[in-house]
Amino acid sequence: MPDVILSLIDPKSLDSILSMSVGSIIDGMEKMSLRETRPGYQGLPSRQFDVDLEGEIMEWLDNVGEINPDFILEKQDIPIEKKTELLLLLCHWSSLGEWRCWDARLFLYVEPSLDSGVRSTESFLMPSVWEEFKNSLSSLDRATFIESVVIDWMSRREDLGETMDPSSDPRILPTMESHQEFSGGLFDIMEKSRLQSTPILLGREYLEARSWHLGQERLESIIGR
Repeated sequence: MPDVILSLIDPKSLDSILSMSVGSIIDGMEKMSLRETRPGYQGLPSRQFDVDLEGEIMEWLDNVGEINPDFILEKQDIPIEKKTELLLLLCHWSSLGEWRCWDARLFLYVEPSLDSGVRSTESFLMPSVWEEFKNSLSSLDRATFIESVVIDWMSRREDLGETMDPSSDPRILPTMESHQEFSGGLFDIMEKSRLQSTPILLGREYLEARSWHLGQERLESIIGR
């Protein structure tokens, strides 16, 4: 099952690196001199490492073909697919922290807070779903949300006739702890986005870069402006 990825993006950091020429970005990544331009880590579950992103950006350069090193990304005469690939990497570079989870688990974490049911995992790639979810969390604290997830999980197991006795199923306690950890991380990133009015980068493993969203907009719309 692929992971859905939510990443909290620092707009100032992203705007700053997008204002640089692509040649300057590549040079900075190659020399590892842009690391101080990344925003301060916010204590969220994780974010991609500097060295990994630097390597991916250099790999992008190897695959993109000819570029004009003096132009910013938006002005490059290259296919939109290649533009959005670099834009996505630069969004990750500007991340304050990210949260990722199997898409199937989101039926447990997210759907109960929505006014209407979710038809498929594809719905979790819609910014409107996450906006509604974020607003629904504004009336809850972290502990209450985590507790609601665990209670719902227990109820679903019981409805399926599955035991909640740890002595009968040794996976129960580790699974419960996992749900507590993941739901707590989800609450944290949603709360920071709401309180700081910080946009969320939304996508999924193996999803083409142009189809990711930053806030309410697809990346192909942002770089195509």
